[in-house]
Amino acid sequence: MSTRTQPAPRAPERLLTGSPVARRLVHEAAARSASTRRVDVIGPGGHGKTVLLDALAAAFAAAGLRVHRDFAGVVELGADDALLLDDAHLLPADELERLAALAAAPGGHLVVAHRPWPRPPGTAALGSALAATRPPVVLEALDRTGVAARAALLLGGDLPSAELVDHVFEQTAGLPRLVDRLLAALVERAGPDRARGVPLPLEPPAGLLVQLGYLVQGLGDGVGGLLLARALGAPLESEVLVPLLGLSPDDVAPELDELLEAARAAGMLTGDGKAVPLVSATVLARTPQASRVELRRTLAEIELDRGGNVLEAARGLLGTGASGSRVAAVFTTAAEEALRVGSPAAGELFDAAVQAGGSALGLAAGRAEAAVLTGDLDLALTQADQVLSDPDQLPSADAVRAGTVAAAVLAHRGMLARSAELYRWMSTVLEPSGTTAVRAVPALIGTGALDEAGKMLHASAAVNGGPVRPPTLLAGAEELMAQGVYDSVAGSPTAALSQLTRAASLLEASQRAALLPDTPAALAALVAVHCGELDVAQSVLERALRVGLGGRGSVTRHRLLLGWIALFRGATGAARSALALASPPGAVLEPRDELLAAALDVALARRAGDLAVLMTAWGRAREAIVRHPVDLFVLQQLGELWVAATRLRESSWVRPHLDEATDLLSRLGDPALWAAPLHWAGLQAAILSESREAAKRHAAALEAAADGSRYAAAMAAAAQHWVRLLDGEVDPAGVEAAARGLHAVGMAWEGGKLAGQAAIRTHDRKAMTALLGCARALQSTGPAARAVAVEADTDGDARTIPATAAEAEQLLPDATSDGVDGPLSDREREVAGLVLEGLTYRQIGERLFISAKTVEHHVARMRQRLGSGSRGELFAHLRQIVGPGTEA
Repeated sequence: MSTRTQPAPRAPERLLTGSPVARRLVHEAAARSASTRRVDVIGPGGHGKTVLLDALAAAFAAAGLRVHRDFAGVVELGADDALLLDDAHLLPADELERLAALAAAPGGHLVVAHRPWPRPPGTAALGSALAATRPPVVLEALDRTGVAARAALLLGGDLPSAELVDHVFEQTAGLPRLVDRLLAALVERAGPDRARGVPLPLEPPAGLLVQLGYLVQGLGDGVGGLLLARALGAPLESEVLVPLLGLSPDDVAPELDELLEAARAAGMLTGDGKAVPLVSATVLARTPQASRVELRRTLAEIELDRGGNVLEAARGLLGTGASGSRVAAVFTTAAEEALRVGSPAAGELFDAAVQAGGSALGLAAGRAEAAVLTGDLDLALTQADQVLSDPDQLPSADAVRAGTVAAAVLAHRGMLARSAELYRWMSTVLEPSGTTAVRAVPALIGTGALDEAGKMLHASAAVNGGPVRPPTLLAGAEELMAQGVYDSVAGSPTAALSQLTRAASLLEASQRAALLPDTPAALAALVAVHCGELDVAQSVLERALRVGLGGRGSVTRHRLLLGWIALFRGATGAARSALALASPPGAVLEPRDELLAAALDVALARRAGDLAVLMTAWGRAREAIVRHPVDLFVLQQLGELWVAATRLRESSWVRPHLDEATDLLSRLGDPALWAAPLHWAGLQAAILSESREAAKRHAAALEAAADGSRYAAAMAAAAQHWVRLLDGEVDPAGVEAAARGLHAVGMAWEGGKLAGQAAIRTHDRKAMTALLGCARALQSTGPAARAVAVEADTDGDARTIPATAAEAEQLLPDATSDGVDGPLSDREREVAGLVLEGLTYRQIGERLFISAKTVEHHVARMRQRLGSGSRGELFAHLRQIVGPGTEA
């Protein structure tokens, strides 16, 4: 018999689309390959077995074989015979035995198709005989590529939209019969044009659900009940399915297994028994609402009794109106389960428990915790206060829980002293054993109670040495966080940073960080910034955002801190983006977040040299200062506002807070890590106000703190040069080293500013050039940093701080204008534009953060350079260069 390859006949297109195994088998049949002499085709209902047999019949016929589709009259197969049988799983045992004997004989081609279940007697013998030639051909579900191919066929060869392919695949799990039916229904409803590229409605057509409902009905009540149970989320466990489906407990395994096999073989469940969304929608649509609710309730109660996954079962009961003590218990258990995994559904489930008949007061503590996770701090405080205000609840586990929530929320709202007071009360009244003492340590230290925090930490360590507190992730993180904050004040900054970073790592998979006065990631980032370790700070915050550490309410704080770090790097564009993302227009932030956002807003405006924007930002900052008391963790932001207030001559707004900060640091022993940045801000404010005594005092304080960290050392070195600059003394080599030292600890903008200031005060042209080069180099390392920014504006002072290195050159005697593009420098173009707008020299100076005398100097230089003999001639020349203004 010839086995040369012959052209394959045109098989049904649906077969040849999306099923490589079937397509290859058809080509082998057309070639009369020996591999097709005995073929066992296995596949669930709707997987294309009949279509494959039709295609094989056509291929065998085209190859010259006699094709038989009926087994009744076939005794033996000759060389030119091909017998193709469908649904062999329905044959009686005697016919299966005859078929097995025929398969064992040497002649002809025999292809048998059947479902994987049922397996009547004789199936095993037939399978063995067929497998002697080749392994069984198993028809499987389609992947996304196969679904796309089927859709393209339906659309006449055009590519379907990605949305259509994804939707069909997700709804059908790739089961071929369901794919074909859903594709046809969607295209018919939407029209071919929409199916090609326009989004489709996601709901399956009602008519299709009715059609599939008849298929499900034909499978019997048992399979239908199983499909409904899976649609409602019941697990594939006999402990749940047996009572839910009303099966006999005496014969559980065979009966349940038969139902599962029947559902899989019918193509209504995936191979691993997972529910198919389209089938689930079908069975739910054909089941009355009352029956669905009752079944959901039964499922939930079964899970509750066995301690299983109540959360998924309870979700299905939401909004159904189910009530009663058992339902309330289901919702309560599910809500606690949701809290453990950080699900935002916890609050809704607690509310449902109350509506179902649960005690509002008894559930208030849980509702408070759930509200923290979703960022609803008002509700959290209200619920917690209900528990703490009821004397019958004291002491109790609910009171401890409510107190923990209230203390955390108060800290989030900037009331760290109230938070510390609540922690004190809890450790004294609610938990005398001291298991909550460790939580109080960050709040106590943040408000200056160092000795008390030390006692709490010692008490916690003594308790944790015994069996009172289990060594959970939360407990470990709380201990590390407490020790880390304590060490940042009374120990090693490096050890503090290590402990806080490890605390954040312990809680990366937990939402319980929301119940702490601050997230360990935020505290680690603050300590890292104070150490000049910006990479560490950024890394720990980015990880916290990725894992959702602290719940939704902590996202804003983490984003704002990332913006603060970007500001230090000189990446003002990234800092603005972080600020805009965390504080969009119209957003109302909690006081702690608002103070950080306002400080960031002010800092960006100050570095941009835009007085109008700075004044607007300062308005926001004044309100934020009023709303937020001073604590240890806002001192750096307070320092930024101090400098801005001095610049705007509104120091009275920050003076009371600065006095509180000084007193706080004094109670803590003036820890170098936290005190140094505030002294640096004081130095900058003193320079702005030309207070040499204050500058020397802050420089001395920085010198005393220099051994605390390389960050403090860099500021101390720079401070000495700032004091000398006020006296007109410039050490070029020392200034450059100090400026680069600032840059190394993340203070690129400050380093460039120091170098630029020194440049305009030296009369050594070589030193000036070197310092200007240093300033440019430092400012260029920050991707969004723009020139060395202006700080001082002392009218009539020839040594006004320049806004750019180019301006510094112009202020030097006989300075050239190297690098100026065209007849005017960039700064001169700015001045010219404002002159043409009709602004006075003083107004221009305020706009550009330079003195009126400096503006006058720029105008004189432009007039000389342009050869203008009069004011009108100068204006005419300027209009030609920078465009028309508003005044002639």
